[in-house]
Amino acid sequence: MTLQSFVRRPVAVSVLALASAFVSAPAQPFCGFFVGKADAQLFNKASQVIMVRDGNRTVISMLNEYRGEPSEFALVVPVPQVLERGQIRIGDRRIFERIDAFSAPRLAEYFDPNPCEAKIAAEMASMNGMLPRAAPAQMRKDKALGVSVEARYTVGEYDIVILSAKESNGLETWLRTNGYRIPRGAAAALQPYIRQNLKFFVAKVNLEEHARSGQTWLSPLQFAFESEKFMLPVRLGMLNAQGAQDLVIYVLTRNGRVETTNYRAVKLPSDVDVPLYVRNDFAGMYRAVFDEQARREDLRAVFTEYFWDMSWCDPCAADPLTPDELRQAGAFWVGQANGTAPSSGAQPVMLTRLHLRYTRDTLPEDLMFQQTADRQPFQVRYVLRHPWSGSADACAAAPAYFRSVHDREEHEATTLASLTGWSATTIRASMNLTPRPQQKWWESLWNTK
Repeated sequence: MTLQSFVRRPVAVSVLALASAFVSAPAQPFCGFFVGKADAQLFNKASQVIMVRDGNRTVISMLNEYRGEPSEFALVVPVPQVLERGQIRIGDRRIFERIDAFSAPRLAEYFDPNPCEAKIAAEMASMNGMLPRAAPAQMRKDKALGVSVEARYTVGEYDIVILSAKESNGLETWLRTNGYRIPRGAAAALQPYIRQNLKFFVAKVNLEEHARSGQTWLSPLQFAFESEKFMLPVRLGMLNAQGAQDLVIYVLTRNGRVETTNYRAVKLPSDVDVPLYVRNDFAGMYRAVFDEQARREDLRAVFTEYFWDMSWCDPCAADPLTPDELRQAGAFWVGQANGTAPSSGAQPVMLTRLHLRYTRDTLPEDLMFQQTADRQPFQVRYVLRHPWSGSADACAAAPAYFRSVHDREEHEATTLASLTGWSATTIRASMNLTPRPQQKWWESLWNTK
């Protein structure tokens, strides 16, 4: 699964590569009625990461969507420093659900006004705890491999070890001799992180703690650390990747939109009219849109699906996160200007939602990011427009209106075909779209006074 590619162990191992009120800039409101969203659960083999960044401070939350026996799960995570116990905590998976719902691509609908009411028509037209130390004999074995156990903790249902290593073969051997069946190529994948002097966070499930929790899932893990590099290492997680993977990253910052610096940054097509029948399966339509756009970019682009501040939305797929939820997500500055508790109201937090699909061949480098000066809100939004339900002989303006509706529906059909790669003929059939009636020659004559 993307960042969480599961590797075998007498237990299976997951190798994960890690790494005051705000007023937004003026923007034309989208309005419309919210009628559907396309969340991250639409995509198979999808992982989700919440990344908080301010200055050189980073908080990363990882949702471990592991399905199987808890005894068969573990993580190996490169981190920039030896993490103290207080830098690691168990997160709340509901925060992922909330932030996903808030930022998900959405479907909105409008209803055409009565074309016979000229004033309305004109207006519409103008609208645009440390564990026991290892035994001395074990420590000598570790030292011979160039591996040092820097710290041991139990956090929630996880037993955690922080390792340092001098060379990748020794680290791979340590992992194997400690019961982790690392896949072929692990040493080569580990070597770049060792060269960068990164440490390795190894976590596995403490079965007693997990049983005590009564949960049927694994809790998210959160890390807080300082690093000059604004990055998310993902290469190590592709050792066991089977086919293309999806990754959704929610980046929380104080100011501008976040984008990748070493991969093409692309905004997905948005604010587009689509046929009314899409309302019945918006999730399927959006999956097809993303599939097609990712294919056109040869899986070598990182797509922006959302950028907005966390104080409002238009239309809203879900309520903005509360100050308390933002702090749980890792936005440590919320409500801390005077050391006070988080206040209600607008928060100085910007959310960028990024989505990429990749294979081990299309993502040769870890993801590097930058916070830009762009503060223009953006959302992936598709629009349904319901025609007026009156008749063509209701007034003199009605016939021209219905001709414009037919033209609009033709455009919707061709647009959807372009976005998804679907057959335009099939789309027109689903719309019950018939050829536009030819205008009589005298109608054109009498309508040009």
